[in-house]
Amino acid sequence: MSLRTNALILGFAVTMVLQGCVSAPPSPTGTKTPDAQLPATATDTRQRLDALFENYFEDNLRANPLLATYIGDHRYDDQLPNSIGPQYLADAHALNQKYLAAIRALDPDSLSPADRISYDIFLYEREREARGERFPFHLLPINQAGSLLTVMPALGSGTSAQPFASVADYEHWLQRLDGLAVWMDQAVVNMREGATKGVVQPRAVMEKVLGQLDAMVVPQAQDSQYYAPIGKFPASFSAADRERLTAEYTRTLDGTLLPAYKRLRDFVRDEYLPQSRSSVAWTALPDGQAWYAYYVQEHTTTNLMPDEIHALGLSEVKRILGEMDTVRQQVGFKGDLEAFFTFLETDPQFYFTQGSDLLAGYRMLKTRIDAALPQLFSVFPRADYEVREVEAFRAQTAAGAYYQQPSADGARPGVFYVNTYNLKAQPKFGMETLSLHEAAPGHHFQVSIQQELAGVPRFRRFGGDYTAYVEGWALYAESLGKELGLFTDPYQWYGRLNDEQLRAMRLVVDTGLHAKGWTREQAIKFMLDNSTMAESDVVSEVERYIAWPGQALGYKVGDLRIQGLRHRAEQALGPKFDLRDFHREVLSDGAVPMDVLEAKVDRWIAARR
Repeated sequence: MSLRTNALILGFAVTMVLQGCVSAPPSPTGTKTPDAQLPATATDTRQRLDALFENYFEDNLRANPLLATYIGDHRYDDQLPNSIGPQYLADAHALNQKYLAAIRALDPDSLSPADRISYDIFLYEREREARGERFPFHLLPINQAGSLLTVMPALGSGTSAQPFASVADYEHWLQRLDGLAVWMDQAVVNMREGATKGVVQPRAVMEKVLGQLDAMVVPQAQDSQYYAPIGKFPASFSAADRERLTAEYTRTLDGTLLPAYKRLRDFVRDEYLPQSRSSVAWTALPDGQAWYAYYVQEHTTTNLMPDEIHALGLSEVKRILGEMDTVRQQVGFKGDLEAFFTFLETDPQFYFTQGSDLLAGYRMLKTRIDAALPQLFSVFPRADYEVREVEAFRAQTAAGAYYQQPSADGARPGVFYVNTYNLKAQPKFGMETLSLHEAAPGHHFQVSIQQELAGVPRFRRFGGDYTAYVEGWALYAESLGKELGLFTDPYQWYGRLNDEQLRAMRLVVDTGLHAKGWTREQAIKFMLDNSTMAESDVVSEVERYIAWPGQALGYKVGDLRIQGLRHRAEQALGPKFDLRDFHREVLSDGAVPMDVLEAKVDRWIAARR
């Protein structure tokens, strides 16, 4: 897990309990050799390696207390460091250098295959972190898509990872809010410095941020989202504790947090927004070309260049359009493909009118998919997941759906969040494919199984922010729909194609925006012309790519790599190929760079010939 705030991935995973089909999580590939069978030097190296990994993870939890909260470790629930301040950045650099030197001092040649994977991944991550220090992430601390300012209100809702079960829990959250006020004031300092160096966000991004901040600047504590826990006191709380906590929350919000929000909002509105840039390309920033190349490599874990990715995207968009046209003919639609898009966008039969009906539909899908999964999988996560509605306070700017991981012990389930704010952006024909992606067997399986792995260092169980693997697996999971008995309705199959088209268009649009001079409007038009996505969704997507360059490339790149590995295994093994075993192999070491995954699948193939 990176120490950079920008790299904090809160996770997407859900976990399901299948009646009579829950198995233990897989052991990592390459069982460790017992110490007695290893040479003394090998034993010593492995012991030092294990200690290094454990020490690093503890140091990382202290540096990233939000990570600890999200994985169910509540030792640091009262802490929120100034993660964009100069002291924190210096400490992060020193910590990374310390562990980079430590891992390089070990001889990996004597390690078992399982330990060698951990060694290689740890070294890869420390070197990646060191390369990233070249770029001033801290000067761009907020955006509309995924900064601390979108995380904290959700944490304070009482329905997320931050616990509100005891008086101490309530007090811990108040202390954490003090840290948020410090962080916001530091954001002003950093953004002001960024403006002097030409490192500023695009205007389109900051206009959305301003709207988010406006919603948080309320007249009094009782109107704030952060006041929500006061209305949810556990029945066990005494009257004295209720009165005291109410007074403390009111005092903290009115005296510290809301003024900090107002200072940040006023700064963005009056000083920063006028200095924001009209360009949208990351390459327009100082050192921007190298910075974007870093993002591309980070999120794809490949050496693909932007031009290659752009061409791949155009090819995939064309292919998928052809398959969409096949569906148009199959359902007997008389107009052309553009008219078919309009029909799907506008006909009321394809949309719910009540958010509760959409949520009920996803819950029924969960039951149906759960029953079919044992056909394709021999390993299942222990934790369950729930379908929940995105909270009203963030629904307008939140994604259409997303996933939040469970606690490591499974006591807090994963959550498949569904946004009911704009039901026109949630077509019925997209439900099967979206459930497969966000829940099971997509993010829910991958992240939960990773957290539950036995014999794997914690930095891998709770880290592995490899977009190509994590999102590639979720997109690959969509492709399993027909084998799971879904997509029997041609419109649902169209929904699968439409979602795949989104990921193909991302290859074109992300590289178009950041490497080929595309405008925001050009990117929006391309996506509207090649899909049935709602315009509100397209605008949100494009602005996300502007704010978070390179991340959107990982989905399709990762999916194509996993699809290619499956095809390779099927061709090589013939009748010996077992899809359940293949899936176990892909999932059995958690998130890894794509070359690591390819090498281990190749070893698996060779062992079964």
